[in-house]
Amino acid sequence: MGLKEVLQSDLTEAIRSRDELKSGTIRMVLTAITNEEVSGKTARTLTEPEIITVLSREAKKRREAAEAFAEGGRPDRAEREKLEGEFITTYLPAQLSEAEIKEIIAAAIAETGATGPAGMGQVMKIVSPKIAGKADGGTVSALVKAALTGGNS
Repeated sequence: MGLKEVLQSDLTEAIRSRDELKSGTIRMVLTAITNEEVSGKTARTLTEPEIITVLSREAKKRREAAEAFAEGGRPDRAEREKLEGEFITTYLPAQLSEAEIKEIIAAAIAETGATGPAGMGQVMKIVSPKIAGKADGGTVSALVKAALTGGNS
């Protein structure tokens, strides 16, 4: 059973158990997946990695919204966004540790022979598919930059 089918099954279960947080969150995620499927010139079915990308993006939106609400003095909304984001991440693959990300980056640098900031694109091209949905892109980008410039961040 694919990820989309799992989400639809979980939505049915959440509705039956009257879990408003889960049913609302799954509905939003399924809508985002459907919007992605019908965007562009022709409608298509998303692959599992593409669905994971959509889920990652939705989880990131919730994290950012939670921060914005917290800064804006709305702890109730911040908590709701945080819970939604955490729930979405349960559908994502296990997240890589910083050490695992650094190993992937080191292997990519060795493979490309990249040096300095100019090699960042080459390294990211190899690293990105390996970490898709398993790590935050901003974190990975910062780690690649640090590895190429010799910094320790």
